[in-house]
Amino acid sequence: MKIIRNIFDKLEPMFTGDGSLKAFKPLYEAMDNFFFAPDKATLVAPFGRDPLDIKRFMSMVIVALVPALICSVYFFGLRFLAMMIVSYAVGGAVEVAFAVIRKEEINEGFLVTGMLFPMIMPPTLPLWMVGVGVAFGVLVGKELFGGTGRNIFNPAIVGRCFLALAYPLQMSTNWVKAGTGGIGRALEYVTVDSVDAVSNATPLVLAKGGEIVDISKMFLGNISGSIGETSALAIIAGGIFLLMTRVGNWRTVVATLLSAFVLSAIFHNSDSERFAPAMWHLCAGGLLFGAFFMATDPVTSPVTNAGKWFYGIIIGIVTVLIRNFGGYVEGVMFAILLGNIMAPILDEIVFKIRIRRLAVEG
Repeated sequence: MKIIRNIFDKLEPMFTGDGSLKAFKPLYEAMDNFFFAPDKATLVAPFGRDPLDIKRFMSMVIVALVPALICSVYFFGLRFLAMMIVSYAVGGAVEVAFAVIRKEEINEGFLVTGMLFPMIMPPTLPLWMVGVGVAFGVLVGKELFGGTGRNIFNPAIVGRCFLALAYPLQMSTNWVKAGTGGIGRALEYVTVDSVDAVSNATPLVLAKGGEIVDISKMFLGNISGSIGETSALAIIAGGIFLLMTRVGNWRTVVATLLSAFVLSAIFHNSDSERFAPAMWHLCAGGLLFGAFFMATDPVTSPVTNAGKWFYGIIIGIVTVLIRNFGGYVEGVMFAILLGNIMAPILDEIVFKIRIRRLAVEG
């Protein structure tokens, strides 16, 4: 690491003071912080700090995504890696541009957004659409609100919703059949022109027609669907890691999944021919992925524990209602956006109730 440190030290004068590249100081600082913890101490009290807070958070999320990432390549092939490269390149460019304009540091938050976005996309989505979607998500979902920490919406979800509304055909057809046996599709680059590899039916689409896919297939991931959302096993493994490291809050996850399970069970018991079983709903679509990796975003979710419970309940209930009664077969992304809108209100209600209770007790 000394070699890298020396390189950064030699480049520093070019990006600071009156250096010729001072306009790109945020990019230099971002790369410096990526390799090394900040070594600058504050000049006044308080001096206590943890310079690795954000980096640790992002690192833990990326580690938790590894099982789903491996399954993504196994089931859907190398094209997923191309989509991820486009996501990082385009979204990262938007981040750098705004950091340079604002003369602020580049936040590590996009390291997670850049990976999450292609994982919630259809496997055959054109690469230019991936770029448009992630650019829209970062720009409208985060930068227009002031950047990381100020956004009220999850940028990856905003980008996906934009593509779903702007390009509904490409976002809802030509799903890839998951590879099985041996190395799956790990060495393939599947496109819509691969006729033998394309299917128009995901479990949620089939359920609309009364056909229920075997839950064991959805648990392992041998189904059509968005790239990183098919394997319940991989998502749960990564999600448990997030909860154990306390990067994700268990209250949000439990509230989301439990409310979805209970409401689905009520519907199924009332009309088993029309409504799918509750456990099936948990494994279908993006509910698990959304509960563990999207709803738990600390910036866009409530800060109070009580607020997290109600936030998760809203997401779980709205998801099931849209799936069963809405025009869209999947409702997770819309449910999470609604939860993002409600998050500040939920916190305000909790704070007011607590203040009122303290005033009465006092």
